[in-house]
Amino acid sequence: MKVYEGTILTVDEQDKVAKYLVEDGGRIVFVGDELPKEYKKAKKVKLGKKALCPAFVDTHQHFASFALFHAGLNVMDAESNEQILEWAKEFAKRSKDKVLVAFGASPYSVKEGVLVNREQLDSVESERPFFLVKYDGHACVVNTALLNKVDKIVKNLRGYHPDTGEMNQEAFFAISDYISKTIPIPTLVKNMQKAIDYQVGNGIGMVHTVSGVGFPMDMDINLEKWFGRSLQHGVQMRVFSQTMDVKQVIRRGFPRVGGCFKCALDGCFGSADAALNKPYEGTTDDYGILFYDDKQVINFCKKANRAGLQIQIHAIGDRAFNQATIALKAALDDYPREDHRHGIIHACLPTKEGIQICKDYNINLPMQSAFIGWRQEPDEYLQKILGDRANLLNPLRDIWDTGILISAGSDGPCTNPDPIAWIDHAVNNSSMPSQSLTVKEALRMCTYNGYKITFDEKERGSLEVGKIADMVILSADPYSIPTKELGKLKVEETILGGNPYKKQNRTVLGAILRGMASKNAI
Repeated sequence: MKVYEGTILTVDEQDKVAKYLVEDGGRIVFVGDELPKEYKKAKKVKLGKKALCPAFVDTHQHFASFALFHAGLNVMDAESNEQILEWAKEFAKRSKDKVLVAFGASPYSVKEGVLVNREQLDSVESERPFFLVKYDGHACVVNTALLNKVDKIVKNLRGYHPDTGEMNQEAFFAISDYISKTIPIPTLVKNMQKAIDYQVGNGIGMVHTVSGVGFPMDMDINLEKWFGRSLQHGVQMRVFSQTMDVKQVIRRGFPRVGGCFKCALDGCFGSADAALNKPYEGTTDDYGILFYDDKQVINFCKKANRAGLQIQIHAIGDRAFNQATIALKAALDDYPREDHRHGIIHACLPTKEGIQICKDYNINLPMQSAFIGWRQEPDEYLQKILGDRANLLNPLRDIWDTGILISAGSDGPCTNPDPIAWIDHAVNNSSMPSQSLTVKEALRMCTYNGYKITFDEKERGSLEVGKIADMVILSADPYSIPTKELGKLKVEETILGGNPYKKQNRTVLGAILRGMASKNAI
């Protein structure tokens, strides 16, 4: 039994701030301002100027991909292509991998203003395949060694650009599938353990992952299921099967379906292929790309909804957002369900009519406040391709005021799983200050709302009596410090099930066998 004394941010229905919280056996047994006599002799943790809040949840992440890139080379912080190539050379020298993988290149955050190309990657590595993924996770650059291996696979696909080595749309997905097949399973599992330890260190107690990105027989879906069930020390994972094959999802025993890749309705702004209702600036006929027609998406949603599955769909542009809302509405009109918790991922450029459908049909929005003021995709670039529509991106305030449930996620590896940054960007909206949330709203978005998406709010997400003691100690009280200092907050400790988190320590075989035998929630 432990008594926490200080600032307790409960994130309950009233957003109560309490003075005491008592944990016993991994559950919260008391929250209030006057400590009952029976707890006065228990071990006390005095928070001082720190604060206790619920553990965070990342509601949209490509976990296997994040684990892969987290273990490889990340070039997001590079200020020039010259620096990227220097880092890549050093990485190639020390890496013994047969395929080199790097992540985070952006033409919009380097001084050259262009993406590195195939010839430049060849100067780094000419023998081994080099796979450099763009920051948005929707495009890549390949060297000649890799191009030679995949050329027959991708040369007739949309997004194939052999001269520069840049691949996007279906060509990128096909190369991602190829690369996934080259990763040894033991390596992937070890990377996943390191990745989960890193995220819990950032205060994340649960990860919602979308799986199915090209591993043989969708092995990453099984791996993430087994891995999630094998997790130690209280950390939780919820898996969304990233497919439109409803029968496959049912066969695998998942209660939910969706994500990006095969469930993406459009591309992204970084590759200027997000689907728009009006053409991109400077063009008369470039509306981006819809990967499916309305009938295909509606049929998928109807099948999944009738099967009792929870649905999530990727939609970046306003045209894709409308397609998603129309399809989910059609599915719920066809087979009404009171508590489905369907969602539209990203929802970067929502429409008024689409928002109204979300409100009327209780469709939630797992959004990425980290996209606001994103260094890899700066406002200047968004203004260039979207014009005045850039001022309509990520309207958190307008959506929140409708009562639609908004949660927060990283879209990792596209942005770092860092809930402090999510809160900071949501409250201090550098692009559109009028769309900022309050600190209390942002904290709820990153905690309770995320757990509610996957029906976990009865056990987690707020600090209330009877719930599991999944908590985070912050370096200061976010409700009291100046909002401009929110980004300086630190996660001092993550406590899951009442215990300070310890790193994963199972062997690869032990983790897989444990996961295969376990019936833990996933």
